[in-house]
Amino acid sequence: MSTSRAHTDPTETRNASAPKASDNLDSAIAAAEASLPPERSIRAWWSQSMALAGRQLRVLVRDVPTLTQSLLFPVLSMIMFKVVLGDAIGKATGQDSAYGTVPLVILVGAMFGSVASATRLNNERRTGLLSRLYVLPINRGADLTSRIASDLVRILVTTLLLLAAGHLIGFRFTQGVGPAIGLIGVALAYGAAFGIMTLALAVNASPGAPIVPYLGLFSSLLMFFNSGFSPLSAYPEWLQPIVANQPMTPAIDLMRALAVGGPIAENLIKIVIWTGLLLAVFIYPALRGYRLAATAR
Repeated sequence: MSTSRAHTDPTETRNASAPKASDNLDSAIAAAEASLPPERSIRAWWSQSMALAGRQLRVLVRDVPTLTQSLLFPVLSMIMFKVVLGDAIGKATGQDSAYGTVPLVILVGAMFGSVASATRLNNERRTGLLSRLYVLPINRGADLTSRIASDLVRILVTTLLLLAAGHLIGFRFTQGVGPAIGLIGVALAYGAAFGIMTLALAVNASPGAPIVPYLGLFSSLLMFFNSGFSPLSAYPEWLQPIVANQPMTPAIDLMRALAVGGPIAENLIKIVIWTGLLLAVFIYPALRGYRLAATAR
């Protein structure tokens, strides 16, 4: 009697024992998901905010017209103010007009850059990008935080550029390194507060709303009625209290004092109050409006 033995192909044995490619992919995905921080954690918020801030900065750099306007327009404005109004302001105040013009233009650059960021946010809402970001498994506050962070980077770069350009028209730091850093800090605080306000307006306005004209008009009013554009004594008496206490004037006066010397406490208190007030008033509307804008159909 003959005994039959089943013939086993060695290739089939190897294929059966080797792991499938799909299994490897599933394992890699599972491992990657396990390594991700929880969506609501501080770690997730921070890392995802920084990643999205990088995206915002790349979008800004690739938008050549907006980038040129954000950097070149403030420099040209500063030179224009110096040439046209420099002598008049210098005679009225007894001080080089550069110490008012440079802080003024730094704050104006921060404001108009924030208007451009708010307009981009409103457009991204209209195109549905906010909705696509909102359904991703990322921290809910990361995208809004990234926009503020990218704005702060833009303000820092613009401030340094304008300080370098201001050196050419006579602006100098005479109080040391600490006050110089403080001057930059004032610009960042003012820009952050104004940026929160513009973002809150952008997410609560209807898609395609004319944000630029309204915010541009508001920014222009602040720009032309402050102590950097003209001495406070040059304004009508009834207007002087308004000019003295609008947010740009104490910021300009504080930046001037940090650069060349002068009283600091009163203007610092005003800046802290204005910054805290704008943040307190607009942070919740910004967060709520962003959620509504991202989930709207």
